[in-house]
Order: sequence, then structure tokens, then C-alpha cells
Amino acid sequence: MKLSTILLAATFLSTAAPAFGQTADVPPADQAGAQDENGNEILVTGSRIRRQDIAGVGPATVVSAEQIENTGIVNVETLLQRLPANAGFAGNQSSAYWTGNGYGTAQVNLRGLGIKRTLVLLNNRRLVAGGTGANSSPDLNMIPVAALARTDVLKDGASAIYGADAMAGVVNLVTRTDFNGIGISARSGITERGDGGDYTVDLLLGKRGSRGGILIAATYQKTEPVNMASRAPCSLAETTPGSLSCVNSASTIGGRAALPNGQQINFNQVPGGNGNFYEPYSAAKHNFNSNPFLYAVSPIERITTAVFGDYDLSDRVELFGEFLYTRRNSNQIATPGTLRNLAISASNPTNPTGQNLVLIQRRLAEPGPREFFQRTNTWQGTLGLRGKLANDWAWEVAGAYGRNTAVDGSTNIANLQRVANSLDTTKCSFAASAAIPCADYLGFGDLTPKVLDYILFTSRDRGGNSLLSVTGDLNGSLFRLPAGAVSFATGVSYREEKGWRNPDPLTVAGIANTNQQSPISGRTRAKEAYLELSVPVLANTPFFRALTLDGAVRYSSYDLFGDDWNYKLSADWMIVDGVRLRGTYGTGFRVPNVPELFGGVSEGNLTTTDPCSRYSASTNATLVANCRASGVPAGYVQLGTTILTTVGGNQNLKAETSKSWTLGTVLQPKGIVPGLSLTADWFDIDITGAIRAIPGSTKLSGCYASANLSHPFCKDFTRSALTGEVTYLSAQPINTGREQMSGLDLGLVYAHKLGRLGLQVDLNATYLDRYVVEPFPGGAPIIFDGRIGGGNGGYPKWRGYGVATASQDGVSFTWSTQWIGKAQDFNAAPTAIGYRAPAIFYHNAQLAFEVTAKTRFQIGVDNLFDTKAPYIASFTDGNTDTMTYDLLGRRFYVGFRTAF
Repeated sequence: MKLSTILLAATFLSTAAPAFGQTADVPPADQAGAQDENGNEILVTGSRIRRQDIAGVGPATVVSAEQIENTGIVNVETLLQRLPANAGFAGNQSSAYWTGNGYGTAQVNLRGLGIKRTLVLLNNRRLVAGGTGANSSPDLNMIPVAALARTDVLKDGASAIYGADAMAGVVNLVTRTDFNGIGISARSGITERGDGGDYTVDLLLGKRGSRGGILIAATYQKTEPVNMASRAPCSLAETTPGSLSCVNSASTIGGRAALPNGQQINFNQVPGGNGNFYEPYSAAKHNFNSNPFLYAVSPIERITTAVFGDYDLSDRVELFGEFLYTRRNSNQIATPGTLRNLAISASNPTNPTGQNLVLIQRRLAEPGPREFFQRTNTWQGTLGLRGKLANDWAWEVAGAYGRNTAVDGSTNIANLQRVANSLDTTKCSFAASAAIPCADYLGFGDLTPKVLDYILFTSRDRGGNSLLSVTGDLNGSLFRLPAGAVSFATGVSYREEKGWRNPDPLTVAGIANTNQQSPISGRTRAKEAYLELSVPVLANTPFFRALTLDGAVRYSSYDLFGDDWNYKLSADWMIVDGVRLRGTYGTGFRVPNVPELFGGVSEGNLTTTDPCSRYSASTNATLVANCRASGVPAGYVQLGTTILTTVGGNQNLKAETSKSWTLGTVLQPKGIVPGLSLTADWFDIDITGAIRAIPGSTKLSGCYASANLSHPFCKDFTRSALTGEVTYLSAQPINTGREQMSGLDLGLVYAHKLGRLGLQVDLNATYLDRYVVEPFPGGAPIIFDGRIGGGNGGYPKWRGYGVATASQDGVSFTWSTQWIGKAQDFNAAPTAIGYRAPAIFYHNAQLAFEVTAKTRFQIGVDNLFDTKAPYIASFTDGNTDTMTYDLLGRRFYVGFRTAF
């Protein structure tokens, strides 16, 4: 990275952009929220040792409840996915492809290294996974936001502190303990186009006494859908050089068929038209526009509750407990299902051609779209004791059990066995009273209600997750050195995680025209012990205002993968007041989770770019030669934008290991600019044997770029000898060779009073210097940094998020900006439209009025300038990368809160 680039970014950070509404990237202790209301030491994320200052732990972002309110955010999902440390592929309501059976589940992907490498905690304890069965990540929205005191985001590997899954970092949701009374808040929002309404109501009940207290929180949220066609009328592609046009699905509503001579024909698509009409197939004329049958934002209705309590059994022993419960109903629509490769003989009465034919694809449009649905229930209970011993030692023992169960499925799924019966004239009849009605699949509108009732059903799948966790911790000071006390923390834990999923029996049998799946059932167990030390080496000497060395080691024993040791070393050097250097080095070890190991193999139509489409016009000699060698016809054009892809688990996976280090500085020039804090942290992460599912677009691109189709990816797909289409494509997880990532985190926090005017400016930015994935040992690396699309999500070089808040006499104005840097498409040719995505800025504003200390009104607008999502050539949905950009456009909200 050029020095000029860093200097330019630093100038931007310090002068230009409005800063992120009160995220504090390793601020001073009094801003970090690292002390309790009495100024006592508490646990901060990234260490098991009780401290007063989070700054020495590592690169972290701390977001307070007040800071969340100032930006109008009502769920943890939105909060975390706006942070620049979040990248890549993660689930949200505007992404059609939630990961790993997690439809409707909100996730966070720190560094873009995968949701499975980001550990999500509640009050430093693990949460049960959420979704529809055999999932790898908790649902971020299972915690009422109103109950949060702060959210800590540690952007550093922490496997030695917390165990597996913390390779990329840790998100710790910390609940409040200070609320006394009754609190009510509500928020309502809508887009400028009048759709996508969202409604949130929060209730807080708190009571504190001399020996303890209880907090009850409940949130009701409802989001209305936004149709994809309202934001993207059709799927676009560069059909002719230099221009975009609609490229729709080759699964037509009339039915696309192949005659014995290879000619493709299409049957009637006009409602009420001639049922025997057919003509030569034309993609421009017959293809199906899927976008009206998709959501840009999917509807969700959620009730979230939580209870937190503590009671002093004695002066030195406290009983505490937590209970969470979330019920979620979520839905997505999908295009009408497709029947494939039906052989219809010339003698069949419905066949007007007089020739045997194969109905390649016929979309069942008569009953309308399919509707996916999920009904999930998630709960987790924790009970524990904690207390104090002599010499400032503290202990805690706790047990937790969480369980997530779900029923999900889809309407309008065809039973393929019954479809076959309806074509077999020895079994079916055209008589009105026939038990098995004969069906006419050749032409739209020819399927009668009786046939639809016979062949269609609603699938129902069942699944869930469970977590059993028992922990014991001890911390305190061992002895004193001249520079201070040597502190320690140690503990043991036992963890058992289960995941299961039982698809509909017809889906398992492979006779449903939906993503074929196998049952999933698996369990992993871990026993762990750790030790952490903090040693103050020097204090109050020249050039060493303070020097502290920290170390941690963890032993882990897994029932399926044996034993492993991990360690972490860190140094915190305060040269003088306000000038600090810090660094960390650590190792990580992550075993495959239940869905990665045991996930049943399934199939789905995923947006995929075929590099052999129009290859004959390409100037790339290697591509042309490889496509010809694969038997792809010279005039081949990819029919539609999706390819049937196999995904699922892989029981041959092995554990992955990592090494990570950070090196940074914290500047707080109190004597020059009071209230200013500047941070910069370089990070480097190296993962060996990384577990990753390579997207289909990337596999096809890598294969056809290799000499003589020599890439191992070439074994992962097959093509039709007749049409050249990809008929099989595997994207199951594998142990890749290596993943290497490095970059720079920058932060600015400024708080100042100008008379009665208070000013707060917070900003974070991340520069991704390098991220490469070695797909197999010794293989050519796949470059991720500066890339976007292809089902991978976005990895722009630069990301930023900042907010400025000005307040006076109960009135506050907040301006926030999200910056997504420019990037180039993973798979598109350099000359293609959409190969380069420009830098995008989303601006948000809020005006709030505090009527009293307990009553507040707010009005706000998100995406103030109605910034459009850029076109991405290998898009996921909506002609863009829905995991990176905003599809909704300008939207407004109002809200209030009050307390008694």
C-alpha cells in the first residue's frame, strides 16, 4: 500500500467525513464503557481479566445504547453490518441468500472471513445457534436492543481467550443492569415509495434493590415486504457489447422442449391461447422474468423477550440468571417451480408435435409463486453463582442450555412421482372423475385445477440446534511487582453443540421439484481449560509511562478432532500520557461445525456466471480453447442467470488453524486537542486448511482460465452434450490450501463542548490490503481484496462508517455516513459493464428532541440522497450485490421513548 494512499485516508478520516454515530474505536476508558456505574473494574471483551481500560486489549469498537439510539438503529443486525470491519457474505433481510438453512437469521461476518469464524457472545457467554436447523451462528436479533448497555466488537483473533470460532473476532452483547422503572419506546419507518414499512415496540421493566435486581425486556418487530421488481424490474446482462438488457430465465411458462434433431421449441405462453401452439424457442421472446417473484426485503415478524436477574445471597456470593426467548415468523417468495427433462412420447394425446420430445424446462406458473416460510422458537437459560475471595480474587460458575427449533417449508411444490403418473396414460385418465388426472404440460394454462391439486403439495421441514455449556472461572491478583499487580484469570469449560434437520419426506426421497436434501444430525463436544496472565513490567519511568505484557494459553479437547493448544501474547506500551503502542500475536484452531460436517447434500438454483457464454466472440485464446474442448457449441449463450448447484456438508473436512497478529497505536493528545482519540491498527491473519465453499461462478472461472482445463475445479461440474449447459455443479465445503488477509483499521473519536453545544465525532475505516484464498495446496490464489460479486459478497479495499452528533438544550442532530469503496467484479471480463463498481456513500440524518430527561422524540431519514446500488456483473439478486449495497433507497422513520 502506497504511503500517499494512507495519508490521503488519514486526511479524510480527520477532516472530511461525518463520523459514525458514537462507535468508539478503542477510546479512552471513560468513553469505552469498561467500568460499571460505580467505576469498578469489569470484564471487557478480549480478556478474562477484570480491567478498567479496554484500550490495551486490542483493536475494538464499543457501541453504547445511547449511541445506537442516535442513529435510529433498532436491531443488532443493522448495527454490526454497517461497521467497516464487516464484509463478505452474511444474512440479512435484503439478501435472498441467507447462509446455511438460516433464512431470516441475522448474522455478522467480521473481516469477511465467514460467519463461522466470528464468535457471538452475550455477557461473555456463548449463544445457541439460530435458524431452521443445523446452523453455525446465533441469530443476532434474539436480544432486545433495549436491554443492551453496549456492544463490544473485538477485531482480533481470540481463540486462546474464548476457544474456537473466534478467529476473526468476537461480538459481545453486554446487557444493562442499572434500569429502574418502566420504559416504553416505539419506532415506525417506511420507504419513499410507500413500501417496506417497519414497526418496533420495546418495553423495559426494571427493579433494583439493596440486594439485587431484575430487568425484563420485550421487543415486537414487524417488517413488510418490498418486491424485487420495484427496485430491479428484471435481471440485466450485457447481451451486446456496451449495453444492458433483460436476460430472463430459460425455464419458460409454456415449456421449452427439444425435438429429436436437437431443435428447441416453446409452447403457448398466452393465457387462454391455443393450447397446441408451439414455435421455435427464442430467449428474447419466451424467457421468464423472475424478479416480480422475489423480495428485495423479506417480511419478518418477531417477538423477543429477555429476563436478567441477580441476588446477593451474602456479602460475598451472588446468584444470577438469564433467560431469553424469541419467536420469529419470516417469509420469502420464490419463482414458480420448474419441471425438468420430462420425456413425452409422440403418442401422448397432449403432444401436438407428432414427435417424441424432452420437455427441458417448464415453469409451473399457473398456481403462482412459491412461498417459503419459517417459524422458529429459540430460548436459552443461564444460572450461575459468582463471588469474591480474599486478596481481590473473584470466581464464577455458570451453566447454560439453549435450544432452537423450527418448522419451515414451501408452498406449491410438485410431487415428481405424481407428475410422472399424470403423464402415464396407463395410469391417468382425462375423465372428470379420475383419481389420477392426466396432465397437459405443453402450454401455459393447460394445467387444470384438478391436476394442480393432485401434483402440488406444501413441504414441511423440521430442525433445530441446542447448546449445553458449563463454565468455571477464577481471576484476581497473584502478587505485586514495582509496576503493579500481576493479574490472572483461569477457568475450565464443557460445551456440547447439536444440530439437526429433517426435510420433508418427499424432499428426502428426491421426488419433489425443490432443492433435494438429506437429513442432518450431528453433535460436537469440547472440553477446555485456559490461563491468562497480565504482567506490568514498567511504570512511571522515562519513555515507559506503563508497559504491560499479557499472555494466554488454552487447551482444547474435541471428541471428533483430538487435542489442541492455542496461545496469545500481547504488549501494551504507554510511552507517555496520550501515546500508546500495542501489539498481539495469537494462534487459532477451529473444528468444522455441525452443518459443515453433517449438512445433508442439497441442490438449488444459484445465480452463477458461465464463462463460456458467448465465448466464440472472446479474444481470450485459453477461454476459447477450453470451451471448445468442453464441447460447448460455438453460438452458446447462457440461458438465464442461475445454475443448479449442489451444496451441503462434507464429513471429510479437517480442522483449520490460524495465526494472527496486530500492531497499532493510540494517540490521545489531551494537552493539545482535549477529547480527541486517534487509533491505527495493522492486522494480519493466516489460516491454514481453511474450510470454505467456493462459489460456482468462481469455480467455473478458475477452470476455464487454466491451461487445458487442468484446474481441479474442472472436476466439479458437468455439461450437457446436447446444449452445452452446465447440468451439475458442486459447491460443497472443502479444506482449501490457505487464506491470508492483512489490512489497516483507523479510528477517530472526538468529544468537545462549545458552551452549551456538545459535539461528538466518531469514525472508523478499514483498509483491506490483501486477502487471497489458495483453493488447494499449491494452487493459484484467488484474489478477494478489492473484489465483489459472484456470491462472495463485497471486499472493497476501503470501508468506512462515521457519525457526527451536535446537541444543545435537549435537541440533537446526528449525521452518519457509510462508505463502501470501489471494487471490481470477481468474475466479469475487464471490458464488461459492471466490472468496476464505484465508491458508494450512504448518508443518514436524525433530529431528536428530549422533552424531559426520560422522554425523547426522533425523526430521521436513511439514504438521504437516494443513492442507487451499482450494477454488478455477477450479481446475487437485484442486479447488484445485495449483501453489500442498499436496494431500498430513501426511507423515513419516527420514534419516541419515555420512562416512568
